[in-house]
Amino acid sequence: MNYELWKIFLDAVELGSLSKVAMLHNTNQPQISRQMNELEAQCGGRLFNRTGRGVELTDFGQHLLPKIRSWLNVTDQLNNEILHSTDTPIGTVRIASLPSTAHPLLSTLYKVLQEKYPLIKLSVREGQGVHLEKWLEDGSVDLAILYRFNPTPKQGDVYLTQADTYLVGCEGDVLTQANEVDFKEVSELPLVTFCRPSNWRNFLDHMAYENGVDLNIVFEADSISLQTHLVSESRMYTMLGPQALKKASQYTSIQAAKIINPALKRYISLSISKHGYLTPACKAVMEEIRNLADLL
Repeated sequence: MNYELWKIFLDAVELGSLSKVAMLHNTNQPQISRQMNELEAQCGGRLFNRTGRGVELTDFGQHLLPKIRSWLNVTDQLNNEILHSTDTPIGTVRIASLPSTAHPLLSTLYKVLQEKYPLIKLSVREGQGVHLEKWLEDGSVDLAILYRFNPTPKQGDVYLTQADTYLVGCEGDVLTQANEVDFKEVSELPLVTFCRPSNWRNFLDHMAYENGVDLNIVFEADSISLQTHLVSESRMYTMLGPQALKKASQYTSIQAAKIINPALKRYISLSISKHGYLTPACKAVMEEIRNLADLL
């Protein structure tokens, strides 16, 4: 069985689009299509239905998916065990990250590893919190950098830092001109926020209920760029952490006030998959991420 082809198969399942898989692997869609056709020829059946929106698993593909996922996890664990037998940090470390925390942390991490541990390679995936949780759970990644909303870390979590949440408005907006704004002021404002399922949405709903805040969500979008353009051009509001806010401020005319009473704290966690061993390479990467936590 071709390990690399089946990894691409899983990417296609996760992303639902061969063009997105091509972007992930820095190649073109025809090349990915040829590889999937080769895989289907080896299997003797069609794995995907091609639709106008992308690709969807056939019944045959659905039948194979858990078996292929299990086989890949076992293979990865075996590789980890082999690498674990040496004290030299070597091999690929698979990291998942929220888009807002990926840069400059992971780009700086790469430079550090090149100097200190040149035999370590990084494989980085970006996604929303629920995707990161799923990838950790099924062993698709070794480590994830994601938001938690409980001050007490879960088992397998290392909290790197904490961050406030900001109410973001358009330039010149009266409410967000102040440095701080009470959470109750969010009531009935036209909000754009992330789509469900979303850990952030669950936390926001809970805090709104606890504090008697009436959330008026008029638009949902996972893209922070789209959210902040809507804020800038359509006089909506959104709520973001400091890293996402800093990046968005570079390309949109927005301003923000820190939410208080209560503060909506988010805890940036380095989380570990329950599958397999922590190789010397994983341990080295974890240590360097801790050292770079001030970039978050």
